[in-house]
Amino acid sequence: MTDPIALDDIDRALLRHLSQDAGLSASALGKRVGLSQPAAWRRVQRLQEAGVLSGARLDLDLAALGFGVTVFLGVKLGTKGRVSLADFERAVSAIPEVQTVEHVLGLYDYRLRVTARDIADFERVLRRRIMTLPGVANVDANVMLSEERLPGPI
Repeated sequence: MTDPIALDDIDRALLRHLSQDAGLSASALGKRVGLSQPAAWRRVQRLQEAGVLSGARLDLDLAALGFGVTVFLGVKLGTKGRVSLADFERAVSAIPEVQTVEHVLGLYDYRLRVTARDIADFERVLRRRIMTLPGVANVDANVMLSEERLPGPI
């Protein structure tokens, strides 16, 4: 593990603006934090080189694309003939409706975020794809009602 990079108030302001809109230009960032375009660009480059910024993300409106249901699944793998975690992760990652795969500690081995067009579509994905994965012993589902995204600590 690498040591955390020292961040000042300007670095934190840059990160806050980029977390809201990763597509901001160095010129726009500079104007928002009181830096020239080259100075803002150098700071962003430094943050990328240090691994603080590791990419940009596009947030899609799933409902506008016809995916109206999001379900969080807790998946417990069986202990008899224990399947390798890598085999499970490889198989579950191949399912397009599975948006995230998180290996967790606790009651379940994995937490999945699954999107579907509706409950019937989710049931199809659950029965035909997820329940047939290698090693799946138990699944617990929580349907998402709403979501608030809060900025992380910067």
